[in-house]
Amino acid sequence: MEILNCLKKFSVVESFILQDFKVFKGGFYVKIVVILRDSSRLFIREYVDEKERNYSYHWQDKNGNLIVRWDNAPHHKQIKTYPHHKHEKGKVKESFEITCEKILTEITKRLRK
Repeated sequence: MEILNCLKKFSVVESFILQDFKVFKGGFYVKIVVILRDSSRLFIREYVDEKERNYSYHWQDKNGNLIVRWDNAPHHKQIKTYPHHKHEKGKVKESFEITCEKILTEITKRLRK
């Protein structure tokens, strides 16, 4: 599975727990908790079938405070990139469709600062 291979590829990932994984004709559902090297956590949820892809990548610090959440829940129609958006610093911002690789690349850059 692409997401699991992605997690194994990035050195910023300390470990991960596969909480739920279902495969069905034409798709899958996965829920993963990723522990990062700085003790922050990334909560991944993806549902994919032949017609849609729903995702949420929720990154929080070791104290449980939100850093960023990228998702495509269809509830912020005012955003130009609707339904893709991110929650950061108490605001909803534009965000294009993301992947595990794009998210971990962004997290790696931020942790290097």
